[in-house]
Amino acid sequence: MDKSETGAMLKLVVKDKGEYEVPAGITLNQFVAGIKDKLHYPVTAAIVDNQAVGLDYIFTEDAEVQLLDLTSEYGLRVYRRTAIFILLKACHDLFPEKNMIVRHSLSNGLLCEFVEGNVKPEEVKMVEERMSQLVEDDLPINRFMMNRFDAIEIFKTQNQSDKAEMLRFVDEDDICIYELDGFYEYFYGYMLPRTGMLKYFKLIPYDGGIIMQTPEMDSPLRIKPYVEQKKLASIFRESKRWAEMLETPHAAALNRLVEEGKIDEIIRINEALHEKKVALIAEEICRNDKIRLVLISGPSSSGKTTFAQRLYIQLRASGKRPITISLDDYFVDRELTPRDEKGEYDFEALEALKLDLFNEHLTRLIKGEEVEVPIFNFVKGRAEPKGRMVRLPAEEVIIIEGIHALNDKLTFSIPAEQKFKVYVSALTQLNLDNTNRIATTDARLIRRIVRDSRTRGYNARDTIKIWPSVRRGEEKNIFPFQENADIMFNTSLVYELSVLRPFAEPLLKKITFEHPEYHEARRLLKFLAHFKPVKPDGVPPNSILREFIGGSWFTN
Repeated sequence: MDKSETGAMLKLVVKDKGEYEVPAGITLNQFVAGIKDKLHYPVTAAIVDNQAVGLDYIFTEDAEVQLLDLTSEYGLRVYRRTAIFILLKACHDLFPEKNMIVRHSLSNGLLCEFVEGNVKPEEVKMVEERMSQLVEDDLPINRFMMNRFDAIEIFKTQNQSDKAEMLRFVDEDDICIYELDGFYEYFYGYMLPRTGMLKYFKLIPYDGGIIMQTPEMDSPLRIKPYVEQKKLASIFRESKRWAEMLETPHAAALNRLVEEGKIDEIIRINEALHEKKVALIAEEICRNDKIRLVLISGPSSSGKTTFAQRLYIQLRASGKRPITISLDDYFVDRELTPRDEKGEYDFEALEALKLDLFNEHLTRLIKGEEVEVPIFNFVKGRAEPKGRMVRLPAEEVIIIEGIHALNDKLTFSIPAEQKFKVYVSALTQLNLDNTNRIATTDARLIRRIVRDSRTRGYNARDTIKIWPSVRRGEEKNIFPFQENADIMFNTSLVYELSVLRPFAEPLLKKITFEHPEYHEARRLLKFLAHFKPVKPDGVPPNSILREFIGGSWFTN
């Protein structure tokens, strides 16, 4: 029997907060309001018995609870999703004939544009004022289940054909819909229950669009000054052109091409765009005879290894004879490795490398000398007694790939004019629809789940568990240096999630409800369900994607 019908009391064991006795039938929002004096930041959601829930969740049984606020990635996503909904509502009220598209994150903001053309600065101000009014009115954001076909008709009426088309491919008969003052939206995640809870946001005119800023995990109660990243913005513009060329602005368009049997052509064109860009990078390196180091960096699961191999081949095709050096061979002995705040070895610290020896070898190689490059034994935790002899042909380049490659401290002895830096990342150019963007981190996580299972014997739980630590390392060692790159390469493929789905789904479904990673597995499964599956047969062996699904010319 539902305990809320009996007037019973429930026991909630709240992580880091203790135990509480509450009446059955209380909502998460009501519970949070009752303990607000013990909370540092606004709570936006929770994990209840390993399942993610929104603030409208009703407790009917004893439960273990983890509150999520703006210092957690999940909690912050709920806040940003709500901000997007209020932004869309404001635009609908002011410009009902126009459609807003949520593009992608850009530095510490989110780029949004009108499908029909540029947003004028005075229009940005109008939208911000309308959003502020909606927040001040403290209107309810209602969540309810609706028949999918009824929802499709609503979105057609709201002139959102992209969303109506996307829902045509959803497998479920009933879907969750949000409503704000007569305006409807579909999101694959929770939102705040009232507009008045959106305390912090800011809109900035940017390149014919809008940058929407919300708090970040390290500044949950304020909006940081916007930091422009021109090179990153440029690579996103290139990705946008590619998506338009491939006629795949969102998952609905991709699914339609799959349905029509045209996906193999999309794969070939997308791979050709990649190869053309790699060739252009190789040509740029060859045109500058001062370049002796090609330094490649990027976050986890970006496809750096395959990119480096494809660049090597293009340089060879241009008449170059490059060599490659692995930073992993320059690790200090295990016992000399610096430790993190938890006392564990920090293999991602710059100090975990023999920087002096590495720079001595680079200098000597560039001079034409032969050097003995170490071979690191990861089982023994130290270099082998004997390394391998390496010599760089005259006027040739050394390719180095690693997380610190864009940090000048790594190659402190080499003059700047001798370095060419490449930032590699999977910057997703695809949306689910105009208003549901795909986070780059989600695409990379799915890539890594598939690869870890195939090459390292990890299950999806293992990969999800360590992912927050991986992300922290990226924030510290990679992202601060990305604008140092001479050029950026986007390894994302418009079709990849359709191919990855059949690989990832069985792995994620093995995570059952008793595991802490269950809520994340459910979120990723719901996300992948928006893509029609595609067999990998048409993916060429030199593709970035082959690094993750197998069958690559370059990796295991």
